[in-house]
Amino acid sequence: MSSPESAEWIAITAVGDMALILAVAAAFASLARRVRQPAVIGEITAGICLGPSLLGLLPGDLPQLVFPDAVRPHLGVVAQVGLLLFMFTIGWEFDHVSLRGRGRSTCAVWLCSVLTPMVMGLGLAALLYDSYGVVDGERVGFPAFALFFGTALSIAAFPVLARIISDKGLQSSRVGTVALALAALDDILAWCLLAVVVALLTASGAAGFLGIVGWGALYVGVMVGLVRPLLAAAARRLGPHGTSWPTMLAAAGALASACVTSEIGLHAIFGAFFFGLMMPRTAPGEPLHTAVLRPVEQLSKLLLPVFFVVTGLSVDLTALTATGALHMLVIIAVACAGKLGGVLLPARMTGFDWRQSTALGLLMNTRGLTELVILNVGLGIGLLDTELFTTLVMMALVTTAMTAPLLSRVLDRTTPGTPDGRPGDAPPDASPLEKALSPQRTA
Repeated sequence: MSSPESAEWIAITAVGDMALILAVAAAFASLARRVRQPAVIGEITAGICLGPSLLGLLPGDLPQLVFPDAVRPHLGVVAQVGLLLFMFTIGWEFDHVSLRGRGRSTCAVWLCSVLTPMVMGLGLAALLYDSYGVVDGERVGFPAFALFFGTALSIAAFPVLARIISDKGLQSSRVGTVALALAALDDILAWCLLAVVVALLTASGAAGFLGIVGWGALYVGVMVGLVRPLLAAAARRLGPHGTSWPTMLAAAGALASACVTSEIGLHAIFGAFFFGLMMPRTAPGEPLHTAVLRPVEQLSKLLLPVFFVVTGLSVDLTALTATGALHMLVIIAVACAGKLGGVLLPARMTGFDWRQSTALGLLMNTRGLTELVILNVGLGIGLLDTELFTTLVMMALVTTAMTAPLLSRVLDRTTPGTPDGRPGDAPPDASPLEKALSPQRTA
């Protein structure tokens, strides 16, 4: 038997931990599906339960026993690889078409849906700064803290939202297509703002910040001007019977790009996401889609539960003070009010009825995995302490979990037919959801 903390012991323990993580995540994902929640809700809950919030309540310090300190960095590497590959596929599958032809009304709704929670988040950050402005004995700069907080409250999770829309059969409805466009714009803005926050914290003064901006601009130029054409040329040479090497090269490119942006002073997730943006667009059934995208996507889904558990190990609900619990409730309330209020009235003023506007606001209040990625960046760069990280993770979990049941409740109140009572807006054989949220006729 290997001695504790030997290289072999650490490797075997990490393998056993991964087996436990995947089994528990699969069980919780199945339970989430049974209660009509996205699988990500179950996987996030599994991570929290395996951490000090639940497993830590049992005698024997089980989180430390099951996930020893010597093993956690190795699990962190696996989690990081899974996250980077996931960000690569998100960038690759990013729907550019959904942003076209949406008109001024959609832009107006998006601006309000972002600015309202952003402003409310900035105000809340000012109130909470005295309580959470010191992390590990060092004071965090207020501009970075406030901008991060505003970003965390204003985003929507495109991947989870797309899955909810698909599950509800709203892909072709006006609300569904507009929600996807708004979420796509939210993601772009979130990554840009997060890049600014990371640069502010990692840069040494104004000169260092400008240096990061300069290197970042050079990186974007090289990716667009050189890497993108090379990827397009390589894709054209890929035959109908693909082998494993294109998958390996694509994953290598995503990880290498992540290393570059990390060295620049941005976070590694930007490199993986941007490399995905540079990949040639592909349709299901095409060689590039079958031979490269799907294998990488499946691998990322297999490894993401490790990311959720590593996140859960940093979430400690038992350590929340009464003040921290109150702050958590306030954060959840402000997050919901900001997103729902920022969408509801502008949507109503741009042609949606009240039921459609409410459904759109509920969809945009979904934060899910995108929020967790951003929060982990904040924790990693020393912007969040454990208590604030815990409250924000719970906000992401609550706002995501509430979307599906509340959306169903809103839609169940809709009588068969069209929102405005006019015939012909939905096909006769459409489902009640499609009839409820079908596009209205235009003159």
